[in-house]
Amino acid sequence: MKRKRFVKIASLVGIGISLLGTYACKETKKENVENSETTSTASTVEPFFELSLAQWSMHKMIREDGVDPYTFAEKAKNWGFTGLEYVSQLYNPELESANYSEEAMANFVAKSNAEAKKHGMTNVLIMIDGQGNLAVSDEAERNETVEKHKKWVDAAAAMGCHAIRVNLNGSNEPEEWIKNSVDGLTKLATYAKTKNINVLVENHGGLSSNGELHAKVMETVNMDNCGSLPDFGNFCIERKPNSWDCVKEYDKYKGVKELMPYAKAVSAKSNNFDADGYDTGIDYVKMLKIVKDAGYTGYIGVEYEGSEISEEDGIIATRDLLLKAANEIE
Repeated sequence: MKRKRFVKIASLVGIGISLLGTYACKETKKENVENSETTSTASTVEPFFELSLAQWSMHKMIREDGVDPYTFAEKAKNWGFTGLEYVSQLYNPELESANYSEEAMANFVAKSNAEAKKHGMTNVLIMIDGQGNLAVSDEAERNETVEKHKKWVDAAAAMGCHAIRVNLNGSNEPEEWIKNSVDGLTKLATYAKTKNINVLVENHGGLSSNGELHAKVMETVNMDNCGSLPDFGNFCIERKPNSWDCVKEYDKYKGVKELMPYAKAVSAKSNNFDADGYDTGIDYVKMLKIVKDAGYTGYIGVEYEGSEISEEDGIIATRDLLLKAANEIE
């Protein structure tokens, strides 16, 4: 539920206690978003989007600190979010060891649904990793990858999500990559359509981070349930061998603009912040204007990936930055 404008709240001051009770549910949602002091000055208007949390933002908590991934819904609610974006690989200790059996997948779905319902959260999407390469040149391998993704389509449908996020890894030759991507996505999206699930591609390295080529794939597939998931920061096309250092990066603002016509979700990547709370590498005001100008009004997922502050502090800082940036472009 979107946050109410402060002017609307002010107009309720003179209304009787009985009417205030009518708005109790709405006020509770508003308080969830304003659960830290930093939001009180950042949110004076209703944002054009809804707030979701990408579970990757807490991958260190889960992998290094032993936090139970099934506390995702509770933590996201406490941090002021209404939507949940799950990450498949964070459940691998139980799912991979069970070879993603029907029983293991059903348990994942049941536990996730129970937690989301308990805390009044909305399941938005599942980010799928480690299930093969959808843009690989070997057709048999590509088909096997499509089959591996189908169980996640089923899981997303059972959880009430609207989409799964996939990667387009495979060939590094542009024309071959486009051809392979179109084939893999068309096959997967055709199945997903029967489950009312969208298949979304994130710019996630390699040629998928080339906005022009990525958009060409979307245009060629041309299916209502196949779209993009623009990420503000994942535009590295080439890295040093055996290193995370980027040697070739696509213009992030150009890339997001090229992908927004196909967007059915958006990821607000963040890393480090200056003293005023702005991301040091991404102009959030500029990014949000691109998103808004494209007519997008869905969920924007916070994906903190920095290391200078804790994951919890980074999640809150990114949330507040989104709200502040939205305020600045109104």
